[in-house]
Amino acid sequence: MGMSKPVFSPDSFELAQRKKDHIELTHKSKTSAATVDGRFDYEPLFFTHPTPNDTWSSTFLGFTFDFPIWVSSMTGGIEKAKTINQNLARLCGEFKLGMGLGSCRPLLSGQERFDDFDVRKYLGDQPLFANIGYAQVEDLCQADKFSLLHEMVKSLTANGLIIHLNPLQEWFQPQGDKFQVSPLIVFKKFLEEATYPVIIKEVGQGIGPKSLKALLDLPIAGIEFGAYGGTNFSLLESLRSSDEGEYKKPFIHVGHTALEMVEILNALPDKKKEFIISGGMKTVLDGFELKSRLKAPSVIGMASTFLGPAQEDYSVLRAHFMEMKEALLVAKKILNLKENQ
Repeated sequence: MGMSKPVFSPDSFELAQRKKDHIELTHKSKTSAATVDGRFDYEPLFFTHPTPNDTWSSTFLGFTFDFPIWVSSMTGGIEKAKTINQNLARLCGEFKLGMGLGSCRPLLSGQERFDDFDVRKYLGDQPLFANIGYAQVEDLCQADKFSLLHEMVKSLTANGLIIHLNPLQEWFQPQGDKFQVSPLIVFKKFLEEATYPVIIKEVGQGIGPKSLKALLDLPIAGIEFGAYGGTNFSLLESLRSSDEGEYKKPFIHVGHTALEMVEILNALPDKKKEFIISGGMKTVLDGFELKSRLKAPSVIGMASTFLGPAQEDYSVLRAHFMEMKEALLVAKKILNLKENQ
């Protein structure tokens, strides 16, 4: 009778190399207590490593997500927009995420760029939201032509509309659109007609407490933070401009971080809305913390992290997301937000 196969049969060369690496890298692998991430309790006793089939099932606006990730609005009407949007839509369809299109403004004046945005077939039943700037909504309000927005949403087979509220971006932008009517007034008029869910978002400054409270009183489906600390479109427009804008530049740095917005919302009763937490999240742990902290239904909005991979082959974007989702699952399995945080 032959000997039974040992339970452990490590590759001797691989094991030796690993131990050699450990010895050589030990002096480079020291940490300081000052660098510990104090936001979380680390609970290794209850952990199992995620498998490729593990999900973090979530619901948002009545849709089922395999992971609480929203692909935030990015681009439209440029050369690579079609490739980017199709790849992002494929990702959302495969992993059951949600997606906001980039600004669909070109579709209000013609159908030449329609193919850039026509991605419903890639998403299946996952949520797809069209996107338009507040300035265009104001123009259509004054012209009594909200029907153009309704037709746009319908033509894209979108589930709803995101309106990006960006007064500082427009102010910084050369030939930017100037707001002539309070957005609150225009939103109320628009929402009287809209028969689909509407989300209001900022684009890098976040939203303050009075505005958040007023938005919560409107019949909208949700709010996307677009918080300070990530891509800032006021700064972006400043960089595009040849005008130094000495008196404008300090306004780049006003606004509200995602953490501040979470704290504001948690202090408000009866929110009855859902939220896309976006802006300023540098790591998966930032998104995990903010979602854990917000006392309302939410998903984590990501944009810039997907933009580079989405311009490549779909396999590049998919591999990028596989790493992201694994890290998110590890966080969910092994970390708890500290009670005193």
